[in-house]
Amino acid sequence: MAAMANTSRLPTPYSLPTVNIGGKCRRLAMAAVRCGPGGSRSHRRSLGVFLCRSSSTAGAQGSTRMEDYNTAMKRMMRNPYEYHHDLGMNYAVISESLIVGSQPQKPEDIDHLKDEERVAYILCLQQDKDIEYWGIDFQSILNRCKELGIQHIRKPAVDFDPDSLRSQLPKAVSALEWAISQRKGRVYIHCTAGLGRAPAVAIAYMFWFENMDLNTAYKKLTTIRPCGPSKRAIRAATYDLAKNDPSKEPFENLPEHAFEGIADWERKLIQDRVRALREA
Repeated sequence: MAAMANTSRLPTPYSLPTVNIGGKCRRLAMAAVRCGPGGSRSHRRSLGVFLCRSSSTAGAQGSTRMEDYNTAMKRMMRNPYEYHHDLGMNYAVISESLIVGSQPQKPEDIDHLKDEERVAYILCLQQDKDIEYWGIDFQSILNRCKELGIQHIRKPAVDFDPDSLRSQLPKAVSALEWAISQRKGRVYIHCTAGLGRAPAVAIAYMFWFENMDLNTAYKKLTTIRPCGPSKRAIRAATYDLAKNDPSKEPFENLPEHAFEGIADWERKLIQDRVRALREA
């Protein structure tokens, strides 16, 4: 197999040497391996970035799509990171229950997530047009999820749109929190590149349900998976949930760092409102 492409395409402060996995996929192991204390050998997976070679877009047309997508991401999100569809699905193990990554491209990616990462739920944040843009055979992926007993959930949000992300975060976090609470396996959450919408939902979950302030949750995830999700969208969604009052001051009038932290009663209120969305 040819040597792995330059890993600087996913900027990171760590050195990421390549290791062959099963002939199909390659793992970018973190220089500092971090495992849960006392975990068994079969369950102690290091946190880090993983690549699975499964590209479904090739040639000049695929290259143009990637260039156009990355140009839009940099312009609309001010995000320095790039998505390279030709390298296949890539993801990062955030915790024993949560994985954040890019879109699965082929049914074989679903097999990998099931066999190698014990994934029981997939939470997709893509719109139909996102999937069509990359030429993904989405039905084949849904079929494989069903065959393997993986529950596929969709909570679409508009790419490169922080206002859409703000409005969709509570519903997406509600689905994520429910899936994690089932304790049947890991949840794989993805958007297109896994650099904006998906990490934002994961960070919001950590902020609202794991008793972290926003900056701590943001740093934890982006240290493992270098990316640039909208912190402002997360703050705004937090405000919407904690201050659900028609007469409240507009979020845009609040100080720059408002709602990077919340009181215990606000967290409890947010959790109740997020969980209530399961029935909506």
